[in-house]
Amino acid sequence: MTVKAERKSAAGWRLENSYARLPEVLHTRAAPVPVARPVMALFNEKLAVELGLDPGALAGESGAEIFAGNRLPDGAKPIAQAYAGHQFGHFTNLGDGRAVLLGEQITPGGARADVQLKGAGQTPYSRRGDGRAALGPMLREYVMSEAMHALGIPTTRSLAVATTGEQIVREKLLPGAVLTRIASSHIRVGTFEYAAALGDRALLESLVDYTLHRHYPDFLEAENKALALLAGVVERQAKLVAQWAGVGFVHGVMNTDNMALSGETIDYGPCAFLDAYDPATVFSSIDRTGRYAFGNQPRIAHWNLARLAEALLLALHVDQARAVGMAEEALSCFPERFEYFYRGMLRAKLGLCGEEEGDFALAQEFLEWMQASGADYSKSFTDLTSSVGELAGRLPVGAPALPPWQAKWKARLGRQPSGRAEVIALMRSANPVVIPRNHRVEEALAAAESGDFSVIHRLLKVLARPFDELPENEAYRTAPMAGGEPYRTFCGT
Repeated sequence: MTVKAERKSAAGWRLENSYARLPEVLHTRAAPVPVARPVMALFNEKLAVELGLDPGALAGESGAEIFAGNRLPDGAKPIAQAYAGHQFGHFTNLGDGRAVLLGEQITPGGARADVQLKGAGQTPYSRRGDGRAALGPMLREYVMSEAMHALGIPTTRSLAVATTGEQIVREKLLPGAVLTRIASSHIRVGTFEYAAALGDRALLESLVDYTLHRHYPDFLEAENKALALLAGVVERQAKLVAQWAGVGFVHGVMNTDNMALSGETIDYGPCAFLDAYDPATVFSSIDRTGRYAFGNQPRIAHWNLARLAEALLLALHVDQARAVGMAEEALSCFPERFEYFYRGMLRAKLGLCGEEEGDFALAQEFLEWMQASGADYSKSFTDLTSSVGELAGRLPVGAPALPPWQAKWKARLGRQPSGRAEVIALMRSANPVVIPRNHRVEEALAAAESGDFSVIHRLLKVLARPFDELPENEAYRTAPMAGGEPYRTFCGT
């Protein structure tokens, strides 16, 4: 079986291949490996329209052929990208072992969006892997990435999931699938680590220049482009991780190859959302030391950025001591910038307009109460939102420290000029009513793997409006019953 090229772009494809024009050491030609019986499982019609594609031309069998890798859209020049990464702190060379970049779709607004097939078969970087993906993890990424987008957090998107009609071998036989992932780019910290490991200054500078063009065009005239890039990534990552904290998101595997220089959330492997608040929460079955625990994410982001800084040293300055000094200065901004975004996020969640000296302590006291009482993270904040001025009885009981805190919070609200309506509006914008509850996600995935996609469609519809209190989403707001086994997630590779 051979991959056929689509002769027409009637579906709206406007693919370009600028990344493929970078030095060949950064990528390898790799066509997707055709599958037996492609069938569309999920298709994101709204995203297709945003990309300038015609949903009607892609929603059926023709689209399934493309999204499974059996047919290439017009303009595609598939490649697998080379990159390295620190995985749980240990450096290794990696690359796209099961993903193929078809090209960059130019949207109606002129933006450039990577179109990548994940689970598209073996590539030169597969090592001993089969290059395939199971249906469950691909559906999980679709659900989680689209939920993050609806929450207003920068993220890769999911255009489609196509089943392959084939079984893949993991702990057991599982149905195969391919995810079509859309991203501002797939340039990672690990991409720069790979380039730096080659010791080629010109290669590194070309990658810096390309990344600035893609993501930081305002810095193209900077005197030191590598330094400007590092500063830009530090700022975006500080904001992103603070946004994760605001919704209780635990990435689960914050390796350097899973940190995108665009500032988007990427690679939804063993991710999950908090139920009960506890900074030590770990969901991933392979994170046995808590390296990527919820409360550790800012520290790990800073660590990952240090690896980016190391990779950029050759491009920062010819004098290594000067380069190290520049890198350290840029990195030193991260804690302050994270705290700025994090504290602002907490003030919004509590309805605090403006800033007072004791605001952070007030927020910390509420978080400590939640942790001590086992209160649900999201529901505690939404209960505050819906009961400004009448908190009693709305939150879990059993915490003696709550009434004094409530009095301090009410007094703080009373000192600001904003009215009740403005406070509630601020809190509603910061406190989602619905998140991808772990038990609801598992319920949807299990049903889909058994052939029933109605459950996942209902879930996706609810998650598309996370800030709205609607009758149809009431059943999706609550955490699972207490007393069950600790929730565990798996990376799917």
